[in-house]
Amino acid sequence: MLSWVRQQALSGYERLLRWELSGTPDHVAVIQDGNRRYARKEGEKTTDGHRAGAQTTEALLNWCDELGVQELTLYTFSTENFDRPVNQREALFDLIEEKLYEFADADRVHEGEVKIRAIGETQDLPGRVRTAAQYAEGRTREYDSLQLNIALAYGGRAELLGAARDVARDVAYGDLEPAAIDVETIERRLYEGPSRDVDLIIRTGGDERTSNFLPWHANGNEAAVFFCTPYWPEFRKVDFLRAIRTYESREESWRTARAKRALALVRAMGSAELDEARSILRRFRDTLPSRERKRLEEEEIDPEPDPAAD
Repeated sequence: MLSWVRQQALSGYERLLRWELSGTPDHVAVIQDGNRRYARKEGEKTTDGHRAGAQTTEALLNWCDELGVQELTLYTFSTENFDRPVNQREALFDLIEEKLYEFADADRVHEGEVKIRAIGETQDLPGRVRTAAQYAEGRTREYDSLQLNIALAYGGRAELLGAARDVARDVAYGDLEPAAIDVETIERRLYEGPSRDVDLIIRTGGDERTSNFLPWHANGNEAAVFFCTPYWPEFRKVDFLRAIRTYESREESWRTARAKRALALVRAMGSAELDEARSILRRFRDTLPSRERKRLEEEEIDPEPDPAAD
């Protein structure tokens, strides 16, 4: 019974979050953290945790397609991951290779016209993983509805260092004047892959750091960042919607968004959360747009709790 109640509450919260959203970010980047910790918590092998995370990745593709996200970048294997024990690395390479082929042949990828790109120091990967990445890229090259960038052997510092070296070499050879160096000069020398700046970074697993991920595309664009505690295999659609709400709720609109949420709760929820919603609405009522305040009066939703209601 409790599980059913929790599921209904979660479903209602998901609908509320979806109703609140007025738009979506064009480019979402995800640090999929917590696969190994999830496996330990469940008493399973590390590889089982990564496989469970791969299922979440597939679900995320569906959510992005549903909400209209145009580009998704996944931090799949960092340059630091090369320092892991050999058996862990090989198990990851096995899974990455398998999933690249699987995604490349999946009906939902072709029906959704998903373009797959591998970004990073891919020359450092085992040949079998490079071959799988090339296969996935070739199979989806002509698509443009959703671009999926898979960061493999990726490190933000390595990317910027490589671009700086290319610029320095061109200057030394006389092919580039220092005064001509601009943003486009650097961008042409970054990893081929992301086609737009990052609007939102999501990190699961509880750590609050962006771990050298897409510094040029994200930090330069002052991307919103959403940190959450669920391990990647536990990440749900409601968490994704909360992340998008974070993207939308910038500092200048925070008070208005809070008041609208309280008003929505008053309209949508039963007595269990009514007092809390009315308390929030009372604090932020004056920040509502005049149209919303007028609707509030017309609907006769009193933000003051009625002491006689007991």
